Amino acid sequence: MEPEAKNAFAIWVTGLPASGKSTLVTSLKAELAKRGIDAAVLESDVLRRIFIRQPRYDEQEREAFYRQMVYIGTLLTQHGIPVIFDATANRRRYRDQAREQIPRFMEVYVNCPLETCIARDPKGIYRKAREGEADTVPGLQSTYEPPEKPELVVNGGRETPETAARRVVIKLSEKGYFRDN
Repeated sequence: MEPEAKNAFAIWVTGLPASGKSTLVTSLKAELAKRGIDAAVLESDVLRRIFIRQPRYDEQEREAFYRQMVYIGTLLTQHGIPVIFDATANRRRYRDQAREQIPRFMEVYVNCPLETCIARDPKGIYRKAREGEADTVPGLQSTYEPPEKPELVVNGGRETPETAARRVVIKLSEKGYFRDN
C-alpha cells in the first residue's frame, strides 16, 4: 500500500430510495471540503447510466453493477482518494464487498420511514411502481436489507443534512480516518 493510500477512506451512504442519501452526501462532501478533503462521490444513478444502457434493476444486473462500483471505489482509495458511495445497494452483500476490500470503511444508514420516502419521491420511483412501470423498487417489490451494524445511523425523516454530515465527520475523526483540527 502506498503511503497516501493508507490515509484514504470510504463511506457508504445507504438507505431506501428518497431517504435523503444524496442530500446528505452533498452536505458531507462540503463538510469534508472545509477540512481540505476532496472526496470522490460514486453516485449509483450516474454510474448506472454509464455502465448499463437500459437498466433492468434485476438481481443479476445489480450484482454486476455493485461489483463494478466497489471496484472503482477500491481503486480510488488505493490511490489515496477518499470515496463516498451514494447508493441504496439493497442487499448487504453489495456493501459488504466494499467493507471487505477497503480497510478504512464506514457505513452510514439513512433510516427513513417508507411512507416519508414515498411522499418525497423526487425521481418518481414509487409513482412508477404504483403505476406498474417499475417492479423492483427496494422497500416495495425488492427487499432492502438495512445494515446490521452501521457505524452511524442518520434519521432521514427528521435530521437536517447539515447536522447529519457533521455527525459523519465526527465519526470519521473518532475512527482516526483523519484529524479534525
